[in-house]
Amino acid sequence: MSIELILNSVNINFVVFNKYLYPDKLDGIFFTIFIITIAAAEAAVAIAIIINLYRSHRSIDVETAEEMKW
Repeated sequence: MSIELILNSVNINFVVFNKYLYPDKLDGIFFTIFIITIAAAEAAVAIAIIINLYRSHRSIDVETAEEMKW
């Protein structure tokens, strides 16, 4: 969750600085779209990990999954 917040703050900074420093260029917008794409991929990987954990242990509670302890 903290990585998502950091990426969102970076997106806001890119858009604002692009708007005020270089109003004719769209470089900040392109960086923002790239970061949103990376954040979506990160969320997809996290959901895949949670689904895989649920399929193998029938629970997403890490504390109760005794066989997960290495």
